[in-house]
Amino acid sequence: MSRPDIQPVLEFLKVDTPSSWINSVASNIEVLLIDHANCEKKAANSALSIMFRYVEYPDLIKHMSKLAREELRHFEQVIDLMLDLGVEYKPLSPSRYASALHKEITKEEPYRLIDTLICAAVVEARSCERFAAVSNQVPKKIGNFYRFLLNSEARHYRDYIDLARAHAKNARASICEGYLDRRIEKFLDIDRELITRVDQEFRFHSGPVD
Repeated sequence: MSRPDIQPVLEFLKVDTPSSWINSVASNIEVLLIDHANCEKKAANSALSIMFRYVEYPDLIKHMSKLAREELRHFEQVIDLMLDLGVEYKPLSPSRYASALHKEITKEEPYRLIDTLICAAVVEARSCERFAAVSNQVPKKIGNFYRFLLNSEARHYRDYIDLARAHAKNARASICEGYLDRRIEKFLDIDRELITRVDQEFRFHSGPVD
């Protein structure tokens, strides 16, 4: 299976996944798959939350409806893969990654929507980068599935960042000049810090494990 071109995603992110995290994947396959399933559920929920909160934007909710369905399909595919491999789906505590990014989201509109879209773009970009990073470090069936996901993850990143730019442009009367670019940089800085800082437990979006 040929690998899609994800160079734009890699150029967007400020840092690659540390090799020490990649090296720990082989001994954490079950946790990787369980946490991946949880991440797909959370991604679908994020898209649905945007749909419910911003009903005044028809184009946005159409994008989110399609994206939520795709994320739930990916969740089902992860579950099927786990069943094939004999991996039990059981409760797993989340990493600090998503919650730390979401804490940065501004509470006031229209900044909140733009920040939410940027945050989602960063998560999708990092997920895409991680699928690519581990696709040759996991059993063949998992690696093929992760390579299959690269196109959709890269597209989700582009969709979110394009929507953020569009809504910043539409709200420019109340958005300070340069706000969008500054916020992208801020969320990317947080991503870099989280991805490189040592964690106590291995997770799909964790830093290297101590």
